[in-house]
Amino acid sequence: MAATLRDVARHAQVSLRTVNNVVSGYQHVSEQMRRRVQAAMEELDYRPNPIARTLRTGRTGVLALVVPEIDVPYFAELAREVINAAAEVGYRVIVDQTGHDHDRERQLLTGADRTMLFDGLLFSPLVTPAELQEMQDGPAVPLVLLGEHDFDGRYDHVAIDNERAAYEAVSHLIGIGRRRIAAVGVQPQENYATPQQRTAGFQRALREAGLPLEPQYLRAAPHYRRAAGYRAARELLALPEPPDAIFCYADLLAMGVIRAVFDAGLSVPEDVAVIGIDDIEEGRYSRPTLSTVSLDTPRIARQAVERLATRIEDPEQPAVQITAPHTVLARESTQAS
Repeated sequence: MAATLRDVARHAQVSLRTVNNVVSGYQHVSEQMRRRVQAAMEELDYRPNPIARTLRTGRTGVLALVVPEIDVPYFAELAREVINAAAEVGYRVIVDQTGHDHDRERQLLTGADRTMLFDGLLFSPLVTPAELQEMQDGPAVPLVLLGEHDFDGRYDHVAIDNERAAYEAVSHLIGIGRRRIAAVGVQPQENYATPQQRTAGFQRALREAGLPLEPQYLRAAPHYRRAAGYRAARELLALPEPPDAIFCYADLLAMGVIRAVFDAGLSVPEDVAVIGIDDIEEGRYSRPTLSTVSLDTPRIARQAVERLATRIEDPEQPAVQITAPHTVLARESTQAS
């Protein structure tokens, strides 16, 4: 028969309440008492019952991570880091995706059957914070937003400074002597903050360098995939005066751009320099290796998980904005060998 909490308490010669405090991660337990209880658990081969814990504490010990597309390398890397960070504070993680579907976002946020499965939600949504608030028609699940949106004080938010990241990426292209710089990733048909912020950074860098903003050098991408980058680059390279550098709003776009440049009989970076944002693993081993803006995904994940754990403990805290650092990494796609 499996050992119970009462068995552990009897074996450790402590109260059942003390054992509950240790299992629940209650911090005001002496280290000596914690080790004593944990030793008893190991000796009895005690295995926590998650259903009993949920009934006892009202918590599942599970966080949810919801992203637009799990097969996009950046989100896959983010999921890995969130799982690692959550484990450090005693949580497990379930991962789901929306597929860029607003209705799916609404289902994941408001479904009563879903909210019982996790204690808090790390969410990378497409809708605005105001729309998110309208979706929540009951007790709000603790929520931390990742990327995409401007901070408006409604929800905790962890993101990089997208405008600054784009500005620095384009400034790097200008610094290596490029003057006809295009951008791939504009999404004028949607009200998403990230592409808007990156467009603003792109434009500021050109303006401060005294370079003209050529409308034909701005190319939309409905989804940040290799195929979208490839199509946009083919269009750009067919212009009477094609660009000599291309700034991509995501590394996957940049991978498609590089392929299009080579298919056109040109070279990267000699004819066209290319830089992206994300620092996905693929770009570190491509040929040429991809210059990018590294987002420090492990730190983003850790800060988001820590903030969500704090939010679960104290739901009434005011929302905060956490800006994660970024770094421009110049590799072969902008540096001729």
